[in-house]
Amino acid sequence: MTSDPVDPYIFTSDTLPSDPRFMPPLSNGLLGFRVFDSIMHMGGVYNGEGGTCHRGNIPCPLAAQMKTGDVGRQLYELNMHTGVFSHTVVTSDFEAIQVLYAHRNQSNLLVMEILLKRIKTSAEPITIQLESSFKPQSEDIAFQNAPDYKGGRHIFGQTASSEVPGGVRPVVHLIWTPVTPTLTLPANQSQSSWTFLVAVARSNESAQSFYDSGLALINTGDLRPSHQRSWAELWKGSSIEVIGAESLNRALIGCMFYLLGSFPYVNKEASAAFEFGGVSPGGLSNGSEDEDYHGHVFWDQDTWMYPSIALFYPALARAVLQYRVETLEGAQVNAQQMGCKGLKFAWESAVTGVDVCPEDVYSQQELHINGDVILAFQQYFYLTQDLELFRTGRGSEVVWGVADFWVSRVTWDSADQQYHIKGVIPPDEYYFTVDNSVFTNAVAQRSLEFAVELSALLAEVSPPAWQDVADKIKIPFDPELKFHPEFDGYKPGNKVKQADVVLLGFPLAFPMSPEIRRNDLEMYEAVTDPLGPAMTWGMFALGWLELGEAERAQKLLQKCFKNIQKPFQVWSESADGSGCVNFLTGMGGFLQAVLFGYTGFRVQKEQLAFSPLLPLDVSALSVKGVCYLGHKMDWTITSEEVKVSVRKTDSKETFTLQVVLNSGSTLLLTPGQSVSFPCQPGHIRQLKSSSSCWPI
Repeated sequence: MTSDPVDPYIFTSDTLPSDPRFMPPLSNGLLGFRVFDSIMHMGGVYNGEGGTCHRGNIPCPLAAQMKTGDVGRQLYELNMHTGVFSHTVVTSDFEAIQVLYAHRNQSNLLVMEILLKRIKTSAEPITIQLESSFKPQSEDIAFQNAPDYKGGRHIFGQTASSEVPGGVRPVVHLIWTPVTPTLTLPANQSQSSWTFLVAVARSNESAQSFYDSGLALINTGDLRPSHQRSWAELWKGSSIEVIGAESLNRALIGCMFYLLGSFPYVNKEASAAFEFGGVSPGGLSNGSEDEDYHGHVFWDQDTWMYPSIALFYPALARAVLQYRVETLEGAQVNAQQMGCKGLKFAWESAVTGVDVCPEDVYSQQELHINGDVILAFQQYFYLTQDLELFRTGRGSEVVWGVADFWVSRVTWDSADQQYHIKGVIPPDEYYFTVDNSVFTNAVAQRSLEFAVELSALLAEVSPPAWQDVADKIKIPFDPELKFHPEFDGYKPGNKVKQADVVLLGFPLAFPMSPEIRRNDLEMYEAVTDPLGPAMTWGMFALGWLELGEAERAQKLLQKCFKNIQKPFQVWSESADGSGCVNFLTGMGGFLQAVLFGYTGFRVQKEQLAFSPLLPLDVSALSVKGVCYLGHKMDWTITSEEVKVSVRKTDSKETFTLQVVLNSGSTLLLTPGQSVSFPCQPGHIRQLKSSSSCWPI
């Protein structure tokens, strides 16, 4: 007999993690909590001024663990198909199942369900306990009682202090079904179920409305089914799986699940159902005071998490960009405080965009955040050709404001006839107040070039200084050793914290020969801190894949597995389990290593390039839902063959995609068609222009 294959989307265990930090997080882009934890968070709700700003703790009524008199067999399961966590107890007499989820399309709702079912006939009632750690209070929000609403308890309160002096202090309303200490299945019933709702909103009317929606879904029996349908749609639109490397496959699925859960539900009008508050390194389940970077938004969102999501879901990508647009005024304040023009996006951002980093040196010197934000806007435009975001959606203000910042921040060096950016912290945070960080200068150059390009597309005249600085900015390079020093004065062999110079090759696509790319990889791989943040090794792996060395890449990618904590695949920032938990940044870097490394996908100005290469232990790669210019494509890659299928759409517009292989062959693709070709590099273009359906 052969055992049933293990479903890679379902993680099971008969015990919980010994460290509660690695309990699975459940979130939906607005609300997030760790299973059984007494605290939850809501996007955009922060308490504390300036550097003390952190996610406001909201008490979680679902902090209840099921206990039975009989020990029974315990099973804990995280089902990533459906976004549902369950705890099952099976005894000789009954089965008890507790289910928890953050509703995917009813984003203001959290849900707990309990099912009690007899296994054998008995005249005795069956009772289970629900041990709760919930207390209706918070150190961040002064809650007070409100009248019960349709059987639900109701509290509301306002955060103690605002992010900026005189700013808004968010109000939070919480309505929930009371969780009783015991639940009993009467003697005359074979089974019974209970549903507990939690509605969280920013006003009384909204909280009541969302609670009503939950009650209505309970009455129609569609509460959990509607949640599961939304997750099914997400997976239909975006999946990445490998055959032949089981642990890698499960890691990829886990990364996609936790990342997707951090982004908002998007309706058919292609807009988030609420004002999206960005993605912090530890997601919505973390970010309390002095925890996981306080829930602030960093470059992690734009550089590490965003690219993989953008390749599948332009609408979710646009939500990230809209978050940056909403912080424009704060970015302007930041630039003014530095004595510069234009915009300086916060190194650590919350709601207003004013920098809330606890240490001024980072907010003043981590300038590369500006270029990171613009790179995300540029990638979005190349994937969608959605000019409206820039024409009417204030995207042009972002791009041009950053260009003005760079021009005002550089200094001209008459000795080498180049522009310098002095006194910065590079991505490698082991060094402070250095001059001409190679990554910072290169990403500034790229953002300036995109500002000029966008001006032409919008029929605007760009200031000559933008192109002048882009042309003449210093990019440190050692012509003798043929590598890029991390900054002026960097000595080969000096230890570095994380991926920095290697980011020139990807995502910046900075022009260099294979020899120089190799030298950069070898130089910095040897001196990178083994306990540095988790996203680092994915970028080294991606670099070696570019150079055709799949096995060397795979060895580096294997290092990431030390950051994956069992049994629910929750990442830690460092390999020893320390640092930020549910480390979405590391997951994003890991995903990119496969999604852009194995496929060779490169989002370029007028094409989507590819250059597939698989390691020996991966027999096939399946990437479903790649969205380029609004066209959804499914890719299957083996070491010998590539198959590309274009999904049918409801659009009446016709289009043709041209697949051009480096061998010189050309293939044509229209909706509903597939093509196969030998595994080799090439690119895809759209021949006949059609309106981009970016809302997919």
